[in-house]
Order: sequence, then structure tokens, then C-alpha cells
Amino acid sequence: MSRDELKCFDHSQKYIEIGYNIAYYRKHAGITQEQLAEKVGISRAHLGAIEAPKLCRPISLELLFNIAQVLNVEPYKLLLFRD
Repeated sequence: MSRDELKCFDHSQKYIEIGYNIAYYRKHAGITQEQLAEKVGISRAHLGAIEAPKLCRPISLELLFNIAQVLNVEPYKLLLFRD
């Protein structure tokens, strides 16, 4: 595959938007990054990197499902992308 063909598989912006969604629902639930991180078994720094704007931090489906469960939202809501 050429470089241009591989660029079509760049999902950086989607990971950034997942981080935005996590931050939104976390704040809506009234919990801190530290509280959410502790409940899902990751460091606050890792969660901070996931939520950080302009930073692409891929996460596993397992972690996404755990975060959704703690935030009491359906996992698909963390995967909704805005146009």
C-alpha cells in the first residue's frame, strides 16, 4: 500500500472525539478524572491523555466499555462523531 492509501486509515480525529465524549459524560456525571480513572483501573494521567484535546490516545474496546459502564451510558454514545 502507498502512503496515500494508508492515510485513509488514519483515525486520529476519531480517538480525539472519543476523548471529548468521555470528558463530556464524565463531567455530566459529576465525577473527576481521578475518580473515573480509579474506577476503571487506569492512572489519572492516562485518562487525562485520553481526554486531552489535540492528543490522539487510542484506547481498547475493553476500556471504552468499562468507562461507559461507570458513566452509566451506552458505549455507542462514546463513539458518536460530529460532522
